[in-house]
Amino acid sequence: MLSTAQRSVRYLSVISAPRGFHKSALEVAERPSPEETVTSSFGRFIQSVQPRHLSPTVLQRSKRMVLDSIGVGLLGSTTEVFQLTLQHCQQMYASDDISFVYGRQGVKLSPTLATFVNGVAAHSMDFDDTWHPATHPSGAVLPALLAISDMLPNNSKPSGLDFLTAFNVGIEIQGRLMRFSNKAHNIPKRFHPPSVVGTLGSAAACARLLCLDRNQCSNALAIAASLAGAPMANAATQTKPLHIGNASRLGLEAALLASRGLEASPLVLDAVPGVAGFSAFYEDYAPQPISSPEEEDHSFLLERQDIAFKRFPAHLGMHWIADAAAIVHKTLVGLRGGSISPNMVQDILLRVPVSKYINRPLPESEHEARHSFQFNACTALLDGEVTVQSFHPETLQRPELHALLSRVRLEHPHDNPANFNIMYGEVEVTLVSGDVLRGRCDTFYGHWRNPLSEESLQRKFRNNAGAVLAPERVEKLIEAVEDLEHLDDCKPLLAQLQ
Repeated sequence: MLSTAQRSVRYLSVISAPRGFHKSALEVAERPSPEETVTSSFGRFIQSVQPRHLSPTVLQRSKRMVLDSIGVGLLGSTTEVFQLTLQHCQQMYASDDISFVYGRQGVKLSPTLATFVNGVAAHSMDFDDTWHPATHPSGAVLPALLAISDMLPNNSKPSGLDFLTAFNVGIEIQGRLMRFSNKAHNIPKRFHPPSVVGTLGSAAACARLLCLDRNQCSNALAIAASLAGAPMANAATQTKPLHIGNASRLGLEAALLASRGLEASPLVLDAVPGVAGFSAFYEDYAPQPISSPEEEDHSFLLERQDIAFKRFPAHLGMHWIADAAAIVHKTLVGLRGGSISPNMVQDILLRVPVSKYINRPLPESEHEARHSFQFNACTALLDGEVTVQSFHPETLQRPELHALLSRVRLEHPHDNPANFNIMYGEVEVTLVSGDVLRGRCDTFYGHWRNPLSEESLQRKFRNNAGAVLAPERVEKLIEAVEDLEHLDDCKPLLAQLQ
């Protein structure tokens, strides 16, 4: 029986043992390229980013992302889909008590399996952050970095600043890849974005934390491209959270395989006529090399494009329509007083973008409800807000909710595209009395144009993390993340998650 220390050494040997290159790989490594490719520019960027390249704005925004992602992961550890995946990993794979699992004190798995289940937890309620172009960036990166940090011996833990550097590399790579396609700016129809760019973002972040060289970083991306992709058909099901879990896990595996010297296409990100690489995921694909972080004009995308943090656990598009409906609720209460009765309502019209997978008139599960314009609008009309409890089974089955759902119609105005940066939500309620009430939301609270305050973000974290951790541990986590760039190593952060 191997001890925990021996098992950790086994994983560490992946990145520390001399690598035996195949001859062809050695030739590629030694042969100078006559012209830098898109793929090689990304490898160079991953390898060369240093903590000094992170501005105060990028550091602060990324720490907010880390805090929020840990919180939604901890709350996500209470869900059925998390429990199913954890049981699967415990029963189907040999025990490897190396890396912690969200919300399960004393439970540890291999680094890759811990990454998987923690990634599932992060997206199990669709409560994780969202960026523009549309993806969930943190859940694909953070679980892998936490697992690596937990795997490393106590005398080799990364500093908090090294951890944040790797995290920001993973976020930046996702953002750059999303900008290779104009259609990626819109709500997706084909592939779930974090299953595509998230896998490569995880690989990049892990490669940076593991200090891989430039060629290995490029190979990690190319290997990850062969492990990426999940269809949108599984949105609003228990399988969707697996997209994030697999992105984080498979990105870590890609980096570990690259560290062993595994070869992959040196042109995977380039547009090569007749041979699809990463371009297979996009109908329009125009790759651009990434500039060196040392160049004067380079800045991280997070500097210019902030993140959206959700106030309730549902698809981001639901936040516009819920806030618009809450305006109508407030007006109704002011007019009539007391609770809202469906008997008052004759018709409910929602003006929303065209997006098939979030148009669900009668959702039958919590996952469908999280992806239903109709459900979230009617919930906000009844209750004045949407909360974590709105998706509990007893709340989903309320007769008054179903009465309102039966009165909902949708319109799709031409000026309301399926794009998180420019869409809006509008609710028009016609009462039995003939009165018409309207509410409109152009930018909800939590959107990158109207970000959550520190107080609101910490309140969300306390509510989420407090579902599974004692109050003192919740506060110590907040302190550890807030002070992360000043920590000599990540042990204060990891200690509260064990």
